[in-house]
Amino acid sequence: MPPALLAQRIEKRYGRTLALRGVDLEVAEGELVGLLGPNGAGKSTLVKIACGLVRASGGRADVCGSPAGSAAARASLGYLAELFRFPGWYSADELLELHQRLTRSTGGAAERLELLRLVGLDAARHTRVEAMSKGMQQRLGIAQALVGGPRLLLLDEPTSALDPVGRRLVRSVLEGVRNRGVAVVLNSHLLGEVELVCDRVAIMRDGLIVADGTPAELARPRGVEIDTDAGTELVPAARRDDVPRLVAELVGRGTPVYGVRVLAGTLEEVYLEAVGEATS
Repeated sequence: MPPALLAQRIEKRYGRTLALRGVDLEVAEGELVGLLGPNGAGKSTLVKIACGLVRASGGRADVCGSPAGSAAARASLGYLAELFRFPGWYSADELLELHQRLTRSTGGAAERLELLRLVGLDAARHTRVEAMSKGMQQRLGIAQALVGGPRLLLLDEPTSALDPVGRRLVRSVLEGVRNRGVAVVLNSHLLGEVELVCDRVAIMRDGLIVADGTPAELARPRGVEIDTDAGTELVPAARRDDVPRLVAELVGRGTPVYGVRVLAGTLEEVYLEAVGEATS
C-alpha cells in the first residue's frame, strides 16, 4: 500500500522567490500529521501542490501512489481551504449532495447521513448554511471533504477562527476521521491544537522542514525532579528510564521519596527553537 502522501524534494518558485526548497514528507495511511510554521514558511504551498492546485517547480508529489494533480490523485483526497465559502441558502444535506455530484460519488442519502453523523450535524441536516455557527460550518466543511471516501484529507487552518468549544469539537471529528483509516494533513499555527490531536508534527521554516517527529520525540528531556525530605532535587541529565534506579538509590540510603517528575520541553519551546527569529 503506497503512502497517502509522498513528497520528494519538492521545490516551488514564484518569480525570484523560492517558496519551497526541497521538501520531503511522507504521510502513512491513517496518520494525522500537523504542519507548523510561521507565515511564509511554505505550508499552504505544500498543501496546494498535494491538491494539484499549484504545480511544483521541482521534485515529485504522489497521492496514494498517483502523481499529485492527476485524476486518480484528486479522487483519493479531500480538501478544506482556510477561507472556504459555501452558498448560504443550501442546507447541510443539499451541500453534500452538490459535492457528491462534483466528485461523482454514488453514496447517495446514506453517505450524506453517515458523514453528518460523523461530524455531529445529523440533527442539522436541513439547516441552511447561513443559519449555522462558524463551528458548525467548519464541521460541515470537513464532511464535504470526506464525500466519496478519500484516503487523504488536507485541512488548511480548520480551527483558527473557532472558540475553545468549537476547536474541541473539530478535534473530536478529526480523531473519528483517523479511526476510519483516513490520513490527515493539518496545516495550522495553533501549537496546542496540533499537540493534542496529531500523531506527528512537521515544522517548516523558509521552505524547508526543519523538525519532524511525534510530539514526544520532539519534546527534549529536561531532567528528573525528585521530592525528598530534604527538598526537591533536580537531576538534569536523567531520563524516564533512569527513574527506577534513582529512586532505588535514594531509598537504599534511607532517604524517603515523596514524588518524581520527568521533565520535558514543550512543543512551543521546540517550535521557537526550530523557527528561530521568524514570526508567525
